[in-house]
Amino acid sequence: MSENIVAEYLGMTLQIDHLDHANLTYFQHCAKHQFHLQKCDDCGLIRYPVSEGCSWCGSPRATWTEVAGKGTVHSYTEIHHAIQPAFKPHVPYMVLLVDLDTQKGQPTENEALRVIGNLVTPDGTLAPSKEVSSVGIGSRVRMVFTDVGDGISLPQWTWDQAVDQPETPWRYPSE
Repeated sequence: MSENIVAEYLGMTLQIDHLDHANLTYFQHCAKHQFHLQKCDDCGLIRYPVSEGCSWCGSPRATWTEVAGKGTVHSYTEIHHAIQPAFKPHVPYMVLLVDLDTQKGQPTENEALRVIGNLVTPDGTLAPSKEVSSVGIGSRVRMVFTDVGDGISLPQWTWDQAVDQPETPWRYPSE
């Protein structure tokens, strides 16, 4: 994989230049549809986003560890007015902040390993409005990957139909 990645996502150019070692490794795993994060060799906590040092103890030592891409929607934003022209045909679309099942409640009871991504269908395309309107805080989701170019896939979220869902996930009030 080169140090520069150029791809297209929804008609927009996605360019990642001069990736540092940690991000390069992260995207190499995602390109294989594998979700790996850094687990600190000293304190044992997994971190996201990837970095050159542990957010908790500062150690530079970490081991790439496969992490299950399953979790619960912690928060979300529903976009109805797309600023980027390529996203306009897809409104409304949803960006999710997901508490992973892995490391939930660590290092304290109110913390979790949280990963952001779009709500998509199982094939990785942005979810239709019917699905957007049914997902909320507490919904269970699983990770899928959207291939956007040679050597890069984006980790995203789809509604997990294989698990029990809350009867009524909490949603922000709307007009």
